[in-house]
Amino acid sequence: MRLICLTLLIISGITDSRSEQYEVVGPAGPVLAVAGEHVILPCSVKPSISVVDMRVEWFRLDLRDSQLVHLYDDHVDRNTDQIQSYRGRTGLNHQELLRGDASLKLSSVRVSDEGLYKCFIQSISWSDDTTVNVSVEAVGRPPVITVDGFDHSGGLHLQCESEGWNPEPDLEWLNNEGVSLSSETTEKHRNTDGFSVKHTITVHERDSKIHCRFKLKHHMLETLIITTSNMFNSWRTSVIMISVFVVLSVIAGILIAVFAHKYKEHIQLKNEHNKLKSEKRRIQEERDQLLQSLKTIIPKALTYLRTHTVNVTLDADTAHPRLIVSDDGKQVRFVNTQTEGVHRGKDRFDKHLGVVGKEGFSSGCFYFEVQVTGQTDWELGVTRESANRKGWASLSPERGYWIVGRRYGRYLARDSPDYSLSLRVAPERVGVFVDYKKGLVVFDVDVDVESRSHIYTYTNQSFNKKLYPFVSLGYRWNENSTPLIICDDY
Repeated sequence: MRLICLTLLIISGITDSRSEQYEVVGPAGPVLAVAGEHVILPCSVKPSISVVDMRVEWFRLDLRDSQLVHLYDDHVDRNTDQIQSYRGRTGLNHQELLRGDASLKLSSVRVSDEGLYKCFIQSISWSDDTTVNVSVEAVGRPPVITVDGFDHSGGLHLQCESEGWNPEPDLEWLNNEGVSLSSETTEKHRNTDGFSVKHTITVHERDSKIHCRFKLKHHMLETLIITTSNMFNSWRTSVIMISVFVVLSVIAGILIAVFAHKYKEHIQLKNEHNKLKSEKRRIQEERDQLLQSLKTIIPKALTYLRTHTVNVTLDADTAHPRLIVSDDGKQVRFVNTQTEGVHRGKDRFDKHLGVVGKEGFSSGCFYFEVQVTGQTDWELGVTRESANRKGWASLSPERGYWIVGRRYGRYLARDSPDYSLSLRVAPERVGVFVDYKKGLVVFDVDVDVESRSHIYTYTNQSFNKKLYPFVSLGYRWNENSTPLIICDDY
């Protein structure tokens, strides 16, 4: 009997494990969108299950900065960090989420929307994603033909141009019999609105219709011009009059113009050369002085900050259930499964992957350093004793958090609003200095053994509660197992 029960339990466990093996699927090929219309970017869970209680995130794979396109979490849309150009143009069908459909509706499609998108779906114990390739087709403005003069043989120069196409259109010149004519020159440019194309042709036909045609796979725009004998006759009269005028005027003024221009050009070049030499010398001197000053100031500043170093030990009782704090309280890392036996008390974080120090400070100055080498999603700084540790709310000074960090590949100070930080390379350590009385929270980083720099300062803050050291590995999930380490080796 015991053997039968054990077998049933094993089969049940296998069944439950298999029930969690879901797959996020997208379209079989690229999704074609038309500029100005809306498009659906397919994404769903297979086999079909409700994703209402899950996290759904859409972001661009082909952009270096600010990748978030749309975020659904905790049953609502949260687009605070959304790319500016997508504001008000994205949406999920919340009814379809019940059927496992997390497809994104993108309205008022633009050429700049073309690219690779990732749909990422995450539950407490499972996550998967799929990629959607979006191609945008845009029909440009009607082509315009202009007459651009005559050549030496009396041929008429015609120029045809149009803009706002995507992808690059094909252009054809046709005569009145529909025969294709060869274009002589082509200019094309691309910007966020699509391609601008300009073609030039020379014709010698009289009383003829010349067509200019722009074509895409499914669209075509065309315009025409009628060339008459009067156009070519007017060219002959103009050539005779212009030739006489040119002969009389050029002989009289060419020598004076050449010598005057050369002399003026020589003087200007000489003056510019002298200015450039002087400016270059001044910049080099200022650079040398600045570098010399930095070699003296930075070590002194770091020495001063470290005179206020305090011993920071992380309080495991405040850590999110998916965080593991080392026995000595100096390291914290993320694990995929929730730690057994951990309760969700009022002092413990439940959404942000945060943990605070055991010791608080309510006067004077204090300083500590955190090693972030190898970790791609982190935040650190100080938090007020009474700050709320529950829910999804942004960690800002108004909510009792003074922090900097890295998310989606960007470095940010979580001020109001967020402030983007410019770091040339990934930092190895981040130092936090607090002057409680003056209301200062200063952050500096070192990127190698000899290089250290200031990155951000919160000023004019009002502190009336204890401040605790704070570190975090992001929001709800972190795929990087590298720990954050409280440094003691100054």
